[in-house]
Amino acid sequence: MHEHAYGPSETGSVVLELGGETGALIVYTGQDLLGREIEISRDGAQRTHSAVRERRVRDGSFHTAVYPDLPAAIYTVWWDDDVRVGTVSVHGGGIAEFVWPSRDFGVAG
Repeated sequence: MHEHAYGPSETGSVVLELGGETGALIVYTGQDLLGREIEISRDGAQRTHSAVRERRVRDGSFHTAVYPDLPAAIYTVWWDDDVRVGTVSVHGGGIAEFVWPSRDFGVAG
């Protein structure tokens, strides 16, 4: 797991090109994951990652990881190298959304 210290992004600073068989994914998290890189993958493909950043919008702020330019497919969202958090379907021309679960997948009870 890697972490980075990025500043917040403002409204309109993320541009997504959608269409054909290309979509995007937004993973919503809590503030506690700020700076953490979250990996996703589709079956048989190499994982890709994006850092959680604060996204300031007109109505407040969110903490998200954004994945632009994704081929349409079903993606696995990973907690770490071995533990899956869930799956999400990305469709061409659309933006898929995934809410990071509130329970801690990485720590035994």
